[in-house]
Amino acid sequence: MILAALLLAQAAPQSAVDAERAFAADARDDGQWTAFRRWATDDAIMFFPEPDKVQERLRDAPDPPRAVAWQPARSFVSCDGTVAVNTGPWRRPDGSQGYFTTVWKKQADGGWKWVVDHGDGLKTPRADDGGVRERRADCATPAPGLGRAPCPREWRCGHGQSSDDTLSWGWSVRADGSRDFDAMLWNGERYEQVVHDQVAAPKP
Repeated sequence: MILAALLLAQAAPQSAVDAERAFAADARDDGQWTAFRRWATDDAIMFFPEPDKVQERLRDAPDPPRAVAWQPARSFVSCDGTVAVNTGPWRRPDGSQGYFTTVWKKQADGGWKWVVDHGDGLKTPRADDGGVRERRADCATPAPGLGRAPCPREWRCGHGQSSDDTLSWGWSVRADGSRDFDAMLWNGERYEQVVHDQVAAPKP
């Protein structure tokens, strides 16, 4: 029993960056939507462009012949190491490209699952200097917690925060399908916006 637990702990991704890479590898090897379901929490959200629960929306979705490929470029982590926001580039088999942003939460078993995943296409990729840059929230000064404005009635919104209040994220989808996503990281003095994604409304 102890040996099995140790082997499981060693096999589990140790960081959200490791989890992102394992997620992408599973998509390549086992099928795109199979991997999306496997790595998502029961209530994880994606945008189609309306927000919807992945486990329900993709329950019977067949895997495409070839999966989209992606890798993390930036990772922002709460002070306690239990929540992270990853962002980076993706590329489809047809050559189209874009970016993704994924919110990850550490689970009770020590593994990671994602709770929000979104992104958009781009004509040219975002500038990247290679590798992965990880940044952790400040741990020296307690974070006060970040309040968010009420969601307008005609919008759909969601948000979350790490249990130590050092990393906060939120998304909103307007009536026309356009949306925003942001992540705020505590730097010891204030919350700093480290991710701000804006997605235009779908074309008719």
